[in-house]
Amino acid sequence: MLSIPASRPNAYTGSPLDRVSGRRDEADFVAAQLAREDALFIPVWRSQSLLRDNAAGEPEAVLLTPATAEAVRMTAGPVPAPWVLLGLFEEGPLKGRPAFAVDCSAAEDPLPLLPPEMGRFADLRPVAALMPPGEASLLAHARGMLHWRSRHRFCGVCGGVCEPRAAGNTLRCANCGTMHFPRTDPAVIMLILRGDRCLLANSPRFPDTTMYSTLAGFVEPGESLEEAVRREVLEEAGIRVGEVHYHSSQPWPFPASVMIGFHGEALTDAITIDPDEIRDARWFTRDEIRRIDTFGLRLPRADSIARRLIEDWLENA
Repeated sequence: MLSIPASRPNAYTGSPLDRVSGRRDEADFVAAQLAREDALFIPVWRSQSLLRDNAAGEPEAVLLTPATAEAVRMTAGPVPAPWVLLGLFEEGPLKGRPAFAVDCSAAEDPLPLLPPEMGRFADLRPVAALMPPGEASLLAHARGMLHWRSRHRFCGVCGGVCEPRAAGNTLRCANCGTMHFPRTDPAVIMLILRGDRCLLANSPRFPDTTMYSTLAGFVEPGESLEEAVRREVLEEAGIRVGEVHYHSSQPWPFPASVMIGFHGEALTDAITIDPDEIRDARWFTRDEIRRIDTFGLRLPRADSIARRLIEDWLENA
C-alpha cells in the first residue's frame, strides 16, 4: 500500500513564533520582553480563547496590550495570574514582538476588564478551521501551556509547591528541587483501509451518534507507534492490521496530546467492537464517504487530523 502524504498543513500547526528556548532562563532577557510596550498577551479564560469576528465575519484572535493584560492578571488576588513567554514573532508586521500567554481564569467574567467590544471568550475548536493556521496555532499553544500550569501547581514527587522557571515554561519544586516540564501525551490516530473501503467508528465519548471517525488511542510505555496502531485497532474493532504508514502529526492541546496520524492496511474484515470503547464501527467505500450525509451521518470536524486522514485518502483515489 502506498503512503498517502498530507495534502496541506494540519490545524494548529504553522506557529508564527520563534520559541526562544535558548533564552528563557536569561532573567534580563525575559524581564526586557515583559517591559516592552509593544508586547502582546494572549488571554485564556477557563480553557477558552478571546475571539472576535473580522470585517468578513471570520473569527480572529484578540491579543492584549501590556496594560490590559496586567489589569486582568491582578484579578487573581494576592498572587497574580500565571503567564508564559511563548516566543517572538518571526516575520510580518509583528516581527520581533514578544507573545505571552496570560491566565484570566480567576475572574468570574473577565470581559468587563477589557476595552469595549474586545470580543468574546469561546472554545477554539469549532472555529479553528476558519482561522489562518498561525493564529489557531498561537491560541492552541497558549491554551496548552496554561492548562499544564494550572494542573501542576504541586510536585508529583513530594507534594511541594512548584515555582515557575524559564519564563513559565518549566516548573521547579520549591521543596525537593525536582524540575517539571510541559506534558504532551502521544496518541496514534489511524485510518484503516481494506481495498476501496475505510474503517470508521462512533465512540460513546462522541457528543452524538451520527459522527463516524477514525480510531485512535494513547501510546503505552515500551510500545512503538506502529505497535500502538495495531493494538488499538485490534482491541477496539477486532481488525488485524499489517502495514502501517505515517501520514502527519498534529498538536492537540485539548488538553495535552500530540496526534500522530497513520494509514494502516487491514488484514481481516470481520468487525468485533469493544462496547466500552466503540458504539459502532463500519466499513465505508469512497462513494459512501462522499455522500455520508445521505445516511444521516457526518465526518469529524474540519480542524481534526481525523478529517485530514479521510480527505487525503479520498483525494488519492
